[in-house]
Amino acid sequence: MRTVRKADRRLIQQAASRVPPRVGTVLSVVEETAESSKLWCGAAVLMTAYGGRRGRRAAAAGLTALAVAQLVANGLCKQLADRPRPPKEWIPHDEVEDRPDSSSFPSGHTAAAVAFTAAVAPSAPVAGALCAIPAALVAVERVQSGAHYPTDVVAGAAVGLAVAWVTRSVPRLACGLLPA
Repeated sequence: MRTVRKADRRLIQQAASRVPPRVGTVLSVVEETAESSKLWCGAAVLMTAYGGRRGRRAAAAGLTALAVAQLVANGLCKQLADRPRPPKEWIPHDEVEDRPDSSSFPSGHTAAAVAFTAAVAPSAPVAGALCAIPAALVAVERVQSGAHYPTDVVAGAAVGLAVAWVTRSVPRLACGLLPA
């Protein structure tokens, strides 16, 4: 466990100090757009409007996975873990002042982004690939800004992937339980 803590500290300090200011600005803009799921809802609207039946299916799966991931990450895991945010003195920029007071573990932003993207991809691979870019940027931003430890982001991604798999699998599983 001590090795994980050391790696967390080293990675967060490197991410917070080595990101060029312009890249940091882009990361902040993407994170702000993803705040309150605006980015993912906008992507779902576009898929619904222009993606036909597959786009509607992908949007529905993505939004369902996003909602469940937020519930699991923010409503369950954060309540159980109650991990403090990284120490402010590790972060050499002002962005550290603008972070939530809630538990750090897991990253709810990352869980939602990964869940949406992974649930969209099977029905709409191009949309899934396009969503993967801001999802990855959100994950990086959460560490760079000092809001999360890298392990929080990894755990959030794991929650998102698990929720996306369940979201995509439950309809097939339920159909198998129904009498023919």
